[in-house]
Amino acid sequence: MKHSIYILIIVVLFTSCSDKANTSLDLTKLTSKRDILKKQLDSINNELKNTEAAIAKLDTTKKLLIVTTINPKLQDFKHYINVQGTVKADKSIELQPEMGGTITKIYVSEGQRVRKGQTLAQFDASIINSNIAQVQTQLNLATTTFERQERLWKQKIGSEMQFLQAKANRESLESNLKSLQSQARKMKVVAPFSGTIDEVFAKTGELASPQMPFLRIINLNKVYIESDITETYLKDIKKGTEVVVNFSSLGKEMSSKISQVGSFINPNNRSFKARVDINNKDNELKANLLADIKINDFKANGIVLPSYILQKDSKGNQFVYTLKNENDSNLVVKTLVNVAKEYNDEAYISEGLSVDDLIIDKGSRLVKSNDVVKLAQ
Repeated sequence: MKHSIYILIIVVLFTSCSDKANTSLDLTKLTSKRDILKKQLDSINNELKNTEAAIAKLDTTKKLLIVTTINPKLQDFKHYINVQGTVKADKSIELQPEMGGTITKIYVSEGQRVRKGQTLAQFDASIINSNIAQVQTQLNLATTTFERQERLWKQKIGSEMQFLQAKANRESLESNLKSLQSQARKMKVVAPFSGTIDEVFAKTGELASPQMPFLRIINLNKVYIESDITETYLKDIKKGTEVVVNFSSLGKEMSSKISQVGSFINPNNRSFKARVDINNKDNELKANLLADIKINDFKANGIVLPSYILQKDSKGNQFVYTLKNENDSNLVVKTLVNVAKEYNDEAYISEGLSVDDLIIDKGSRLVKSNDVVKLAQ
């Protein structure tokens, strides 16, 4: 019984080893056969392609798809970031009086041009003027007393204390007078720069206060545009970057450059500020006017194509169809391209094409790789 079991085990082991050997031998043969078939298939495909090209050339009954082509040319390409900005003026302020008082006279009206240092309004300064007159009288007496004491002191007459007291009294009154005169000057509003009175908030007879704006004065000869730009473009925008500014409400467009880039990122909207200085000698641009700004973040010279020619395959690769002359036939070739930037329906091609290529334009959506086509006359 045991002898029979041993024989059975040996037979099973031998059969298993034999099956493994046969399987390994079959896999090698199949792999070799597959490689041979692949080579034959490639050869057949090439021969089929050449045969179809020859048939297309000789078959006058077959209607080939008619396409048009364009030759790529080297040209300048610019890409812009579109943002909005607001016109602002450095010389645009709301004046406030330095001291409170009753307004006795307003010398200007809205829209009036004024020069730097011109008095715009006067407050009631009667009390201060009265004090000035009083101190001036005292100062005159103190000055006379000091001059006499000084002459006597030089002659060694009188005491040094009398001389010093006269001197101190005069200096104290001079200081008081200067303080009162300074207060008197603050009882009027003076233009800090030349400009235009935009709005007068106060009225004659009202009580003016340093906490309340009195009038607004603006000088619009030089203005700037300020814009908030998302931090995504921080590396592309620098001082000197070219911009095109359009004022749609005025139908006006001008070129300029970024004059300042902010160093602070607003944590609320993750943006930074950029400034564009604008000359505005005709004062056509007004404060808070909206502006559309195109910031040139990329420019290069190379091959530029209409965006509609570009196609994308299932792998996400962008390509165009080009023509290759083979055996006197126009063969369609799928050509992968690298699109660096797109703007205004144009694409800048950084890789994949040369100026000698023929790119299919009309009919590019109807063809496929290896098709034979006919060029439009």
